[in-house]
Amino acid sequence: MNSTIAAISTAPAAAGIGVVRLSGPEALVVADRIFRSPRKGQSLKELPGYTARFGHVYDREGDIDECVALVFHAPHSYTGEDMAELSCHGGLYLLQRVLRAALEAGARPAGPGEFTRRAFVNGKIDLTRAEAVMDLIAADGRLAAKTALAAREGAIFQKLRRLKEDLAGVCAGIAAYVDYPDDDIPELAPDELQAALDRSEAILTALLSTFDAGRIVREGIDTVIAGSPNVGKSTLMNLLAGCERSIVTSAAGTTRDIVEETVRVGDVKLRLSDTAGIRDTDNEAEAIGVDRARKRMESALLLLCVFDGTRPLDENDRAVARAAAGKTAIALINKVDVTGSEDRLTEEDRVLLQDCFSRIVALSALEGSGRRELEQAVQDVTGVERLAEADAVLATERQRQCADTCLACIQEARQALEAGLTLDVIGASLDGAIAAVGQLTGETATEAVVNEIFARFCVGK
Repeated sequence: MNSTIAAISTAPAAAGIGVVRLSGPEALVVADRIFRSPRKGQSLKELPGYTARFGHVYDREGDIDECVALVFHAPHSYTGEDMAELSCHGGLYLLQRVLRAALEAGARPAGPGEFTRRAFVNGKIDLTRAEAVMDLIAADGRLAAKTALAAREGAIFQKLRRLKEDLAGVCAGIAAYVDYPDDDIPELAPDELQAALDRSEAILTALLSTFDAGRIVREGIDTVIAGSPNVGKSTLMNLLAGCERSIVTSAAGTTRDIVEETVRVGDVKLRLSDTAGIRDTDNEAEAIGVDRARKRMESALLLLCVFDGTRPLDENDRAVARAAAGKTAIALINKVDVTGSEDRLTEEDRVLLQDCFSRIVALSALEGSGRRELEQAVQDVTGVERLAEADAVLATERQRQCADTCLACIQEARQALEAGLTLDVIGASLDGAIAAVGQLTGETATEAVVNEIFARFCVGK
């Protein structure tokens, strides 16, 4: 980390403003070599931190562009090092020329995530905050941005720090009692130890409970629109997509190939598939589509099962309902815009739907009524609604695995306590829990793990 790095930190596209970032021991010296201000007599290195200066940026060929230079002094910067940010007009040619000028003046090209990696190495952030940086950049919805920002501000780290301090205190008491038996050190009371285990387990259980819903918010969820022919599946697809994505006709069996689209329903991103109507058919092409639809229903993480509310359920409808039983699924009673449709389902139909689905929503895919109720149902069944109240959300599979390991060690210590085993056995389990926390925050993470995390970053961050 003794070198000075430089990179374009804004997106590779023409824009009003573009930023070239420099960080390292010579960042301000390098910036001074290519930046000139109308205000003479004071270099960028001499300016106070958090100071902006207007001027021009130059290379060997002459004036490149107007520029605003921002100055940050170590350790009060994003990376914990001296930093400069050169903000110019956002033309790609201009930015590449400014970057080249910085490299010729003594900087080297930054690697992927190297600015954030330096922040981690210099103790400015832990790994959970570092991972949140890219989640915040990639966020494409309200909850995704909220949870990423909370993690970036230390929500996960603060919980883990309290947990680690709690366990470390217990381990210190156990070690003192075990290592110095001749001294008058009181044995750790079982109630005190039990309370510490309870607190730690509660923190970890709460964090782990957020993972699945958090992943859905960030990545979306594989969702299948299923139902018998002509119940309005393709119309629903078009409603959610906001365009005519699927062909809609009055003829049964129109949809044969699976039509896919990514849509947003409230705070949830659905990777949506419109499938062929489920029924027995002698048409070879349609039969292939029906078979694919059934297989998609089996693998989908969320089912939107559509039923025609203008008639009682037939055997095809009942087969769809039974296939959805035990899955994360919503029953959609469509065509409520048709007068009297709400009276067409039999009591037996309603009992079957209530048995097979956790939520039932009445809507008109044609007119768009009931969409708000559908959005709420999707958030409820996916658990996303609970994230609005969560103050910390696990963001990656790596974090989940570390938290799982930590929880397993806590539970192992609890079992040892209940079995009446010696304190040194309990202490060994708690040491494992503390080590897992260190891996999660990055304090004891291996170089390979750190490399893998930052390899996913963009160069300018």
